[in-house]
Amino acid sequence: MDSSIDVEKRGGRGNDTPVDMDGLVIKTGDQLVDSSDLDPRLSLSSRRAADEPVSRQTEKEGNSIDEDDTVVDEPLYIEFDQGDRRNPINFSPARKWAITWLSSFSTLLAASTAAGYSMGFESMCDELHCTRFRAAIGLSTFTLGFGVVPLFTASFSEEFGRQPLYIVSAGGFFLTYILIALAPNIHAVLVGRFLQGAFGSTWATMVGGTIADIWIPQQRGLPMSIFAIAALGGTGFEMNPKLEWKWIEWVLMMLCGLYILLLPLVMKETRSSILLRRIAQKMRAETGNKRYRARVEDERLSMRTMIFISCTRPIHLLVTEPIVSSFSLWIGFAWGVTYALIESIPLTFEVLHGFNVGQIGTVFAAMIVGSGLGYISNSYQERLYQANIEKRGPEARLYGACFAAVLLPAGMFIYAWSSFSYVHWIVPVIGITLLIWATYIIYLAVFTYLADAYGPFASSALAGQSLCRNLAAMAFPLFTTQMFEKLGFTWAGTLLACIATLMIPIPFILFFYGPSIRAHSTFSRQVLENKPVS
Repeated sequence: MDSSIDVEKRGGRGNDTPVDMDGLVIKTGDQLVDSSDLDPRLSLSSRRAADEPVSRQTEKEGNSIDEDDTVVDEPLYIEFDQGDRRNPINFSPARKWAITWLSSFSTLLAASTAAGYSMGFESMCDELHCTRFRAAIGLSTFTLGFGVVPLFTASFSEEFGRQPLYIVSAGGFFLTYILIALAPNIHAVLVGRFLQGAFGSTWATMVGGTIADIWIPQQRGLPMSIFAIAALGGTGFEMNPKLEWKWIEWVLMMLCGLYILLLPLVMKETRSSILLRRIAQKMRAETGNKRYRARVEDERLSMRTMIFISCTRPIHLLVTEPIVSSFSLWIGFAWGVTYALIESIPLTFEVLHGFNVGQIGTVFAAMIVGSGLGYISNSYQERLYQANIEKRGPEARLYGACFAAVLLPAGMFIYAWSSFSYVHWIVPVIGITLLIWATYIIYLAVFTYLADAYGPFASSALAGQSLCRNLAAMAFPLFTTQMFEKLGFTWAGTLLACIATLMIPIPFILFFYGPSIRAHSTFSRQVLENKPVS
């Protein structure tokens, strides 16, 4: 235990009751010299220097502050000691993997719900008397909620922790299935899809953070690849062809119900700052000594300010950071093409090859195969990362991305130029598989590279790319059918493939010139100057 605990022994009140502090380190303000893990929502210019005196006020009940209650005694900040089992990074391997698999299952459920909806277009159009285009808008409203809502809700995990948000999101997501399945018209379906995306967005934005909470950087490769295969492979989730649109919702609702049953048993709070705050509150209540504090209590901002920053900083990074903007453009295009595929596959294989609903569902399985190939190839990327991290830094995450830059347009060209009735259907399926394989690699590279490059600001960087990615996924289905009908299957696919070709240089530029670009970045430079940000 840190020697600074002597401060508590000298400065504590005489009537303090004994508190079990095994595994905790108690530090005074002037001992907090490492600023690399300060609350990243704080302005870069407003962070307290190591030698700056601590000045704060005691928060009373209801979080109101009395101007006359300025604390004179220096606070005693509690931190987890190395090896403390209460620290999520020190959870047992079994607990870590249980949390990883369950949180990835939630991502799989969200992805399956996003894409499975398209399998019911025909029956939905017949029953609700709407056009296919209006039904397809449901794909866009889902991704709109998926992309925009996290900008407003991300801060709630900072205030209340991750576990409550998982529970609330699961409950809301469950209810949206009922809303959609019982919808009397297409308008109610579209509203339900937006709410479905809004509640499901929590799983996309928090799972990466949850994995970062419990795994050290050198161990995150496999958990993150499981998360990525759930996010992308879930779009290839195949339904029984005899199920109509309502039963698709009911079946997915049953899976969501299973998830809700497992959630309180498996998912524990993984945000260490929230756990430390709870411990500090308990210590103050048990001892009467108000000097016990968690750092987040004095560093956190008001909820209004946190929401403002969570809404504006991702956009600021998108506009001012070349790394974030280029990667967001790339993954946004790849993600948009994926959702364009979801809409184009039924059209292409029904018109050209006479596939029925069941056979079209089998084609979607190619997305699962492509994600599986991405998962397998990631093991080689991980070996390259471990071997070159000291020499390359975060750019060691980009070997696979350089391969994917070529693979993406290759798959798209194959899909486009095999769109003829006399070409065997397996050829476009191979093109789909290669495209999804490339998208998986890009998706995983974006998450891991931005996390390494931006450290404590990674949440904002990832929120920026998530916004761009989901807005693209919202837009592409709105013009996919019209584009394929006007240009034809071949030239519509060729147009997208040519755009992908123009983006090939993106990962290569970052691979060779990334360190120089990051050195000129206001945010990424903070990580370079404070290396241990994990």
